[in-house]
Amino acid sequence: MINKINFLFVTMLGIGKIKKIPGSVASLVTTIFLFFLLHILKIPPNIILIFVIIIFFISLYAVNIFIKNLDNKDPKEVVIDEFIGQSIPICLYEIAHEGVKETSQVLTFYFIMFILFRIFDIVKPYPVSYYDKNFKNSFGVIMDDVAAGLYVVAVLVLYMVFTS
Repeated sequence: MINKINFLFVTMLGIGKIKKIPGSVASLVTTIFLFFLLHILKIPPNIILIFVIIIFFISLYAVNIFIKNLDNKDPKEVVIDEFIGQSIPICLYEIAHEGVKETSQVLTFYFIMFILFRIFDIVKPYPVSYYDKNFKNSFGVIMDDVAAGLYVVAVLVLYMVFTS
């Protein structure tokens, strides 16, 4: 029972078992889920960010248990790291832009954050690649996506600085 719950957690309720591009699907589902929480249910972004931080710490343990007996220490079915990495730029964008925003503007930025996150997660520029190559454990699995999410934040901050 515990292993089944852990499997459902690290695979985001089985999304990670999708045959093609499970990481991209998990990132897209995360983006849509966060839009729903933040703009339909109107949950404050600070609360969501605290939730993401809690998931980060739970994931360190859960992913470690999941990969313990596997040869591949970063299996494609583990997609909770995509949830964490994709959530970082979205939460920080929402915190930085609290207040009323046009839906079209929000959707545009969410789309840009999704695309940028997928690019950084796939291309793995340094330090994303550093975590991916040097930590063959749950820390490496999760931190490469955290670093990719922080790259998205950096790009958006630069964009906002140059366009303001």
